[in-house]
Amino acid sequence: MRRYEITPEGEGLDKLRLVERPEPEPGPGQVKVRLRAASLNFRDQTMLRGQYRTGPLTRPMVPLSDGAGEVAAVGPGVTRVRVGDRVAPTFFQVWIEGRPPRGYGALGNPLDGVLTEHIVVHEDGLVPIPDGLSFEEAACLPCAALTAWNALFGAGRPLKAGQSVLVQGTGGVSIFALQFARMAGARVIATSSSDAKIERLKAMGADACINYRTTPDWENEVQRLTGGSEAPGPDGRTAVTGGGVDVVVEVGGAGTLPRSYAAVGWGGKISLIGVMTQAETPQALNPIGLAFKAASVHGIMVGSRRMFEDMLQAIVANGLRPLVDRVFPFEEAREAFRVAGAGEFMGKVVIRI
Repeated sequence: MRRYEITPEGEGLDKLRLVERPEPEPGPGQVKVRLRAASLNFRDQTMLRGQYRTGPLTRPMVPLSDGAGEVAAVGPGVTRVRVGDRVAPTFFQVWIEGRPPRGYGALGNPLDGVLTEHIVVHEDGLVPIPDGLSFEEAACLPCAALTAWNALFGAGRPLKAGQSVLVQGTGGVSIFALQFARMAGARVIATSSSDAKIERLKAMGADACINYRTTPDWENEVQRLTGGSEAPGPDGRTAVTGGGVDVVVEVGGAGTLPRSYAAVGWGGKISLIGVMTQAETPQALNPIGLAFKAASVHGIMVGSRRMFEDMLQAIVANGLRPLVDRVFPFEEAREAFRVAGAGEFMGKVVIRI
């Protein structure tokens, strides 16, 4: 069986190696899945760089959390799936609903991931994938799509029709958030550093777009677009207040969080997802200003299997199709990692297995 491993040794893409390993077999309650596609997330890049939050790897690890395939074999006692079923493993193994249980883990770290021809998981860590989606499209759902779904409809007050959402950039989570928000009848404001990508965002239904390179104080523009007006700020600079969005899908992290504080409106929420940027100063992260808006910050930790199942129902009912930017063959996984790491895509980069 072929699979990729990220090794503790080496640098950059040299850490990603294609190896041969024995094919796993399922035990009681377990299912062997023949993977057909896998997609990349930002966390996969941090593991390749040795920058993941749990620290550098101490053993060879099969990367990627998001995949889809078909059931190849089942172990004794399995009742949820049958051989031949089209399935996707859940990001967390196994978190069904409510509070996560003790000992659960995520695919791709600390558990081996899905950039492999076969994987064995517990039957409770699988969901059926819709017939209308290809394996490549379904492989985009377990982390990126579910994170966006939780950010809009799971954490805090669920998004409602007529409300407004701010999405940052054009990665997987942000594109799914745009799609889900439009599906729910919400207005979407999107940011990007690329005018070409902004045109694509508009074609996907974004109501307004801001180039954050040419408009670095994009939070003021968000306020203007949502009815705000200019007023002197506490530091003497002109600020725009009185508007703001109902939901900020915050993927940037500490570096963009202070601007998200300013962009959120009265009673709104910031769904905190990303760790891509660092704060200019620790003081910038002070959330006291949210108190004067009755706004809140919610940490988003992907989601449970029950959330995944609810999301799939909405995807089927609305005919939503994930945005797959590029698909690479299994043998070109390193190039897929390079393209994703360089940001040369919108939506998702997928590897066909």
